[in-house]
Amino acid sequence: MGALSISDLRDALADPSPHVRTRALQALPTRWDADLADGIDLRRTLDDGDTVVLEIACFVAGECEPTTPAIVGRLIEICTDHDDALCRESAVAALGSLGDAAAIPAVLAACEDRVTVRRRAVLALAAFEGDEVDARLAAMADDVDWQVRQAAEELLAIE
Repeated sequence: MGALSISDLRDALADPSPHVRTRALQALPTRWDADLADGIDLRRTLDDGDTVVLEIACFVAGECEPTTPAIVGRLIEICTDHDDALCRESAVAALGSLGDAAAIPAVLAACEDRVTVRRRAVLALAAFEGDEVDARLAAMADDVDWQVRQAAEELLAIE
């Protein structure tokens, strides 16, 4: 109905309830514009201690452009260091969506993670170019998981 203000969203993102924070995050991508980018600290949402909220925050960060180096940097940290595989998976997908070249090493590293993360990582590689990317795709065409193999083969066929 258009009644949700930037102030309302800011308050909801700081709410003690993870359900409220999640709902606020879900409202951001379709409303993202210069006003929201100025009024909402999207980078801060990537520090949420609740893994469900953080997973959604990573997804949202990949959908809200333009991005910032701070957001890309935090997504890289989550992708490479977070304990929760779903958060790592969401972060690597967001990095692929954003396509920032600074993320290439993290996306390549995610290609060595557990299978669910590798599936997202191989798809994220589509956003990048270079010999390292091509070599990783070729290696992933021999992955033990058929979905990883198939995605890598399809990306290699496009090139």
